[in-house]
This record gives sequence, structure tokens and C-alpha cells, in this order.
Amino acid sequence: MAENYASFNIRWLLMDSAVRMKALVLSGGKGTRLRPLTFTCAKQLIPVANKPILGYVLDQVAATGIKEVGVIIASETGNYVKEYVKDGSEWHFNVTYIPQEPLGLAHAVKTAQPFLAQDSFIMCLGDNVTGQGLKTFIQRFQKEHLDALIILKEVDDPSNFGIAQLDDKGNIVRLVEKPKTPMGNLAIIGTYLFSSKIHQAIERIKPSWRGELEITDAIQEMINLGFTVKAEILDSWWLDTGKKDDILSANAKILDEYIEREVKGKVTNSSIEGRVKIDSEAKILNSTIRGPCVIGKNTLVQNSFVGPYSSIGDNSQILNSNLEYCVILENVVINDVEHLQDSLIGKNAKVMKNQKNRTIRLHIGDYSEVEV
Repeated sequence: MAENYASFNIRWLLMDSAVRMKALVLSGGKGTRLRPLTFTCAKQLIPVANKPILGYVLDQVAATGIKEVGVIIASETGNYVKEYVKDGSEWHFNVTYIPQEPLGLAHAVKTAQPFLAQDSFIMCLGDNVTGQGLKTFIQRFQKEHLDALIILKEVDDPSNFGIAQLDDKGNIVRLVEKPKTPMGNLAIIGTYLFSSKIHQAIERIKPSWRGELEITDAIQEMINLGFTVKAEILDSWWLDTGKKDDILSANAKILDEYIEREVKGKVTNSSIEGRVKIDSEAKILNSTIRGPCVIGKNTLVQNSFVGPYSSIGDNSQILNSNLEYCVILENVVINDVEHLQDSLIGKNAKVMKNQKNRTIRLHIGDYSEVEV
């Protein structure tokens, strides 16, 4: 009985200490690789399966029981993030917004120091999606009294990432940003747990050649100072949604993992195949919808085929068209398009066939990408 009580008490302490941790969610940056969408939208708010990427990150933070969350925002897109997250009550936590110039991840931590104070915290990138929750990481961090726990993932192209080298005990011994010569394939994916000792390390580093305070330099300095820095290798999927193809991959993965059949809209003379989620105010007329896919609110699909791994945003119209493996944002019109595939279509866009001739006519913004 005493042994059971002790086990319960340890679990309670772990849960309590996890709740008393803070979270720092990075939702700044300019999102240059996703322009023109990010001229009018924070990259973290681009939806996958009709839900902003940031929403999935905040869901995972909320599941830990953490109640104090700092959200790093940029001057260009901060208002969009505030409009979505509001006061955090949807996730049952309190939000503090922290404006930051894009001068590196370690600079974000330094800027957030008044909010973080002397508390340990978990830091997540607002545009990264993983298939694993955060609870087990926090429990290990607390149980082993670590100064840092860095989440890693095996990758095929280590030269594109910050790479960590581990010793036999799982301690990180060296970090290299985008190594030119192979030194392993364990990439830093953007989820970190730190004690307050990270602030001491950040004060000792200098800006990199990019003019930024690099989090890899700060972690390396923690190692140099003799702090306990360990790694956890992610045993689930991870997607960095920084580019168009990344968004499409994340959309497909989320649809595969989470979407269940839920047909609530008006369906007339149509075939709904597989795991398809249709909003109660959507209309499907004379069409075929093949899952996994999701159809948003007030959306009309008429005389069309919507294929697997597609997300159609609210208030859109898909007319006399065929599409698959697409992310369509809200208020989009697609009309008389014979085959649309592997496409990311921004808000309020129109894609339509020229009925008079086969000449291609385009009206696109800066930094757009068109394949015809």
C-alpha cells in the first residue's frame, strides 16, 4: 500500500511540475518561402485539414496542462496571430504576446526572458507539426532534472538541418548547423525543453554570420558550461511546413491521421467515398468526393470530383472541376478546371478556364509560382 501511495505521489508531483512549467510558441518570422500567401497571413495560420498549423501546436501544449503560454509574434503578422489565438481561453491557458524582431531563436528566448523569469519551459515552433504529444518529453525532463532536452529526428538530408551528435548515454556532445560533411543524421526539429540556465548560455554567445543569435550556439554553450543536455529521438512523424510542398504533405498526413467520416452537409445525386468530413452548411451536388478530405462551411461542390488528400476552405466554390491533393483556402472559386493537383490556393483566389480560347491568362502576385 505504501509503495502504491509513493508511486501515486511521484506521478502527482510530475503532473504538478509540468503544469507549473511555461511554454514559448514561436509564431513570428516573415514566411518568405510561402509568399504571396504570407503577405496577408502569418505562415503559422495556413490551414492543414482546414485548421491552422498553429492550432495543432497549441492543442499539444494545452494537453500538457501548462497554463502560461508566451507567443512570439512579428510586427508584420502579429495581429493575425492575435485574432486567432485571442486570450487562449479556447485552449484553457493564459497568453502573453511577445513582439520580436527576427534575429534568431535564441534572441526570441532572450526577448521572452521577462515572461519566462526563472521557470523551466518548453519551446515549440508554431509552423512545425509532429505526430507525438509533448507530455512524455516534459515528464522525462522533470524526472531526470535536465537542463535541456532537445527533440531530434532522423532525416535523409542532414545538410539542410542543425545536426546533433550523441554519446553512448544520450547526451548531446556537439551541434553543427547544416554540416557540409556528414556527421550523423539526427536533426533538431524545433521542440526544446530548457531550465532557466539557458539564459546564462545565451548571454555568452555572439550573433552568427547571419546576424542572429542561434539556438544551436546557445545549446552548445550549455554543453560547454557542463549543464545536462540530453536528446530524445522522435518516434513519430514530423513535418516542417515552411514551403508549399510541406503544406501539402502536412495536410495529407493530418487527413490520414485524424479525419473520420462525418457527412453533415446537403448531398444530392453525389457519391461520398471513404473518410470525408463535410460541414453541415456545405452543399455537394452531382459530384464525387473521395477521402480522406474535408469540405468547409458554406462551400459548394457542383458537377465536380474532389479527390483524396484535399482540404476545401469555408465559403468556396468548386464548379465543373476535378482536383486532388490540394489545399484550398477560404473564399476560393475554381470553375471549369479539368485537372488541378498538388496545388496550394490562397484566400479569395479564382482559378478558371478561359472558355473562348486556350490562351493562358494570369493575374498573380509577387513571388507566386505557376506551372502550366
